[in-house]
Amino acid sequence: MPFLSTLPDDALVKDVYPINPELFLPWCKVEEMIMRGESELTAGERELIGAFTSALNGCTYCYSSHSEAAKFLGIDEQVFTDFLADPMKAPVREELRPILAYVHKLTLKPATMVQADADAVYAAGWSEKTLHDAIMVCCCYSFMNRLADGHGLPSDPALFKERGRRHADNGYFTQYAKEIGADESA
Repeated sequence: MPFLSTLPDDALVKDVYPINPELFLPWCKVEEMIMRGESELTAGERELIGAFTSALNGCTYCYSSHSEAAKFLGIDEQVFTDFLADPMKAPVREELRPILAYVHKLTLKPATMVQADADAVYAAGWSEKTLHDAIMVCCCYSFMNRLADGHGLPSDPALFKERGRRHADNGYFTQYAKEIGADESA
């Protein structure tokens, strides 16, 4: 049950956004750019990074829906079977492993980040822009994890697949625009 009495018992993120539409209108645009803007990382890989960050943060709400979105966007289901046991052994393309290692450290031990962490990403062939994109996904999900868990949003497994489908099909801004009173073309 959510911690705010004004939220419905089955509250989702879309129910939180209208609490402060002036704040969440630009947030939804930023989230859309992070998750669906131009990047060397595919939308599925960004969903995977979001799900990974959420798993590391212990946020079942975000991990579950974004792992489903990643599957809809082409990430093999086997990745998520192995993911929680040992994320660095999950069957992802080899070049993605240094990015996942970077995100792992950034999420759990951010004060220990060093140049060598970034250099490992560059050595795998990624650009500075791509590292920046991965950092932004990690930041986005660290924020969203606190938003979901801080509001006490329920983690109903029956909703995960559908939420994942909406993320995959609609992205972020279009999906939430109506809830915050925005024109979807804005």
